[in-house]
Amino acid sequence: MTPLIWVLAAYLAGSLPTSFVVGKAIGGMDLRREGSGNLGATNLYRAMGLRVAVPVGLVDVGKGWLPAWLFPMLDGGAADGWAAAYGAAAILGHTFSCWVRFRGGKGVATAAGAFLALSPLAVLVAALVWVLVLAMRGIVSLASIAAAVALPATVLAGNAAGRAEDPWVTGFAILAGAFVVWAHRSNIGRLLRGEEKRIHDDRRARRGEGG
Repeated sequence: MTPLIWVLAAYLAGSLPTSFVVGKAIGGMDLRREGSGNLGATNLYRAMGLRVAVPVGLVDVGKGWLPAWLFPMLDGGAADGWAAAYGAAAILGHTFSCWVRFRGGKGVATAAGAFLALSPLAVLVAALVWVLVLAMRGIVSLASIAAAVALPATVLAGNAAGRAEDPWVTGFAILAGAFVVWAHRSNIGRLLRGEEKRIHDDRRARRGEGG
């Protein structure tokens, strides 16, 4: 198959609306009408808790990892850059899923999966930043934005230090980081207004402590 067919396959893999399906199957809910309306693991966590959200988040990571890792082995030795294209297509599929009227998540987990195949060190740094910001501030969106900035910064720092990445991977890291920040534009507005929820607010609300 030509690389363009694999790009389409990567989009379709990324477009599997995991949170939506799980919300319907287990909780009998349309996640688009719950919480933020986002079809990502964070909104699923708010609606159904950690035990449901974690496996779904791992599947979302896999939706990015599998195309970026496997498809380059199957595309007949296409030119450099297609692995990044497969990862990008998976992220777009997750964010704009054709199965749920082009709704979706914000691409954080799927981008992490793609770069787990393409630049594992950058993912490790971004994950540490995510955990640190979440621990300090308790806001998932802020942690995700910080991680989205940290990932391309790590790739660029590695390039500057002489551990050069494939230029396609570097460009993809910059674009993916910018895309994830853009996907959080409504969260950024709430952060600036001091209205963004903290993770412990979600826990209290589910226990009936937060109203």
